[in-house]
Amino acid sequence: MRRMTLIYLLLFLMQAVLWNYFTFSQYVTIVFLPAMLFCLPQDRGAIRMMLTAFVTGLALDFIVTGQLGLTSFALVPVALLRRPVVSMAFGPEVFARGDELSFTRQGWLKFVPAILLLTAVFLVLYIWVDSAGTRPFWPCALRFACSLAASTAVSLLVAYVMLDNSGERWK
Repeated sequence: MRRMTLIYLLLFLMQAVLWNYFTFSQYVTIVFLPAMLFCLPQDRGAIRMMLTAFVTGLALDFIVTGQLGLTSFALVPVALLRRPVVSMAFGPEVFARGDELSFTRQGWLKFVPAILLLTAVFLVLYIWVDSAGTRPFWPCALRFACSLAASTAVSLLVAYVMLDNSGERWK
């Protein structure tokens, strides 16, 4: 548990540094916060996850000097949808067995759509509120597509770092 908390805090700081000092383009927002929430232990309930998402988003907005509440607004629904996405991508046996997610057991191909979906939910909400109706649709759609591609690739690496990858494949 302490290992996971330490990794979560270090990745949180990496996200803050990335948003503060590495602006690649106005069309690319690299975010791996949804993957961080996705990889937290599966025994945590929805309320606890939503509270974690809210505090994480608010703290990140405060550190990055962004619009307070913008990241929390986009991250809380991700925390709410985490359990249904895990059930959809990996099956209900993850909860029935009490197992944790692992690239070794479930394989890479199951992680890609799950992380892609949660990242897409985050980005749709984040870009929608960030644009506040002042930007046309197509630049926002381009920002979404570019950000989704870049963020999903980075999020898979983050998930690999966060998860314990020991064990055998399910038979």
